[in-house]
Amino acid sequence: MPKNKEDKDDDKDYHEAEHHGPRPFWSGTITFGLVSLPVSLYVATRSKRVKLRMVDHDGEPLAKRYFCPAEEVALESDEIVRGYEVEKDQFVVVENDELDAIAPEKSQEIDLRRFVPVDQIDPMFFQRAYFLAPNQGAIKPYRLLAQSMEDSERAGIATCVIRGKEYLLAILSHQGILRAEILRFADELRTPADIGLPESIDADNDLTKKMVKSIEANGRKTLDRDALTDVRSERIRERVDDKLEADEDVIHEAEDDDIEDGDSDEEPVDLMAVLKRSLEQKNDASSAGKSPKKSSRAAGHNKRSKDSPAQDEQASRVDKSTDMTRAELYDRAQALDIKGRSRMSKDELAAAIEAGS
Repeated sequence: MPKNKEDKDDDKDYHEAEHHGPRPFWSGTITFGLVSLPVSLYVATRSKRVKLRMVDHDGEPLAKRYFCPAEEVALESDEIVRGYEVEKDQFVVVENDELDAIAPEKSQEIDLRRFVPVDQIDPMFFQRAYFLAPNQGAIKPYRLLAQSMEDSERAGIATCVIRGKEYLLAILSHQGILRAEILRFADELRTPADIGLPESIDADNDLTKKMVKSIEANGRKTLDRDALTDVRSERIRERVDDKLEADEDVIHEAEDDDIEDGDSDEEPVDLMAVLKRSLEQKNDASSAGKSPKKSSRAAGHNKRSKDSPAQDEQASRVDKSTDMTRAELYDRAQALDIKGRSRMSKDELAAAIEAGS
């Protein structure tokens, strides 16, 4: 059908404005019968809740790893497969190529199969909402479909493949705008009977009348959007702002350990050399406990201690450090303000503490 000038102007105005808005999540075509309507999906909701990241004491973000408790090792991605649990601790492995073989055929169509009364769709089925926007040249058929669905008070039920998965959609129209709701499947919803609720509950008539009066007294003609406020997130933001202003619990960007301070008179510390000495001393102490020449080694150690009390004190600190847990070593390293401590092993922490003491 040829377009008139008004339709062309509407298309131009809409798509010029579209360039300044968010990008579409998906683009395709609504199809039913002989009708094809090119559209784009835009996410209709957005999470504004405060997200708190897991970090260490130095502010380094932590990463999640898959861990095998049987072997006590972290696994790489190429060591992981998917499994379907048929019984407790019994799995059937499903390979990626098997999943690819049963994946739905790729399509850019929203297959609109039937129309049902809007009130027949329980809101519990709604999972996530998207706006449907007309693509270039589709303003007129978009308006026609939206108006027809709204006048008939019907919703369209459709299927769509997005990112390799098939979804069930409800297409709704409100004030000339089409909206797509991803639907949960029927077996995903619980019934009142599933949790032990009776089918109907009879209430006392007098109490019911009092309750109705109370509801009417607190009734409102419209829903105030200010009542739908995430109070917890607001309080967290306020608390963070207060801490920033007071410079309390603020983790500042760590200085680069590799950059030497030109004004410093301290000698640079070779952590690897200190660690090596620490491990050698630890091994010597361990060997002394197993060697038949323990008395001579002990005598030599006593002689060295007498001749070099500083060296004896240093060895004592190393022995005490290696007997501590990593958490205890970390606390000491934090007290000494040792840089890069969050990435150190237990032995490296012991060596760094020795160097910083």
